[in-house]
Formats: sequence, structure tokens, C-alpha cells
Amino acid sequence: MRFLIDRCAGYRLAQWLKDQGHDVTEARERDPDPGDRALLEWAASEERVLVTLDKDFWEFIFTEQFPHFGLVRLPDVPASQRIVVMETVLNDHHQELAEKAIITVRGGRIRISRFP
Repeated sequence: MRFLIDRCAGYRLAQWLKDQGHDVTEARERDPDPGDRALLEWAASEERVLVTLDKDFWEFIFTEQFPHFGLVRLPDVPASQRIVVMETVLNDHHQELAEKAIITVRGGRIRISRFP
């Protein structure tokens, strides 16, 4: 699977995904702070699932109907738990990600949303 990792999601998560054989690009590799819209455009143009902690992307996708290629939001997952959470997401929701779902992990719960 192809991922774009937002700076806030962390280097360790990006490295773990690479170690699992995924095609991973980190936002920090191109620009220290490209902005949320630019990240979403970049991810969509390269057909990458965007992984972030930020909440703004939900609004861009659902309210403004911004194009995307899938999104994993980890808004309240501590850095020490992100790899375990992402492993669960990949194992249990790989198909949903392949279908460009928006997956939000909050309070230990996983919510799957699809663009209408």
C-alpha cells in the first residue's frame, strides 16, 4: 500500500510502514510544513493514503469534497501506540483503505467513513 505520512504522525510510524514493505513518503521530505490542503492534494495525486493526527482533513473531504485516496486519522493516539494501532488498522481494515475510506481511531475505537 502507498502512504504519505504527515509530520505529526511521526518518523517511527513511517519507518515501521517501510519495514513492512509499504511504499512510504514522509511530508517532511519535501517541505517542513506544506499545509493541509497541499498534503491532501499531494497524497491524492500520488494515490497515497494520508496518515495524520490533524482533524482538518475531515472537513476538506466531506464539506469541500476535496479529492483523496484514503485517510487514516490518529488524533489522540500517543506516539508510543501508533505502530500497534496502525498494525490493527492494516490487518482489519485493509480492504476499506483500498476503497479510499477515512479511518479514524479515537479512544480505542475505529470508525470507518466513506465519502458519500
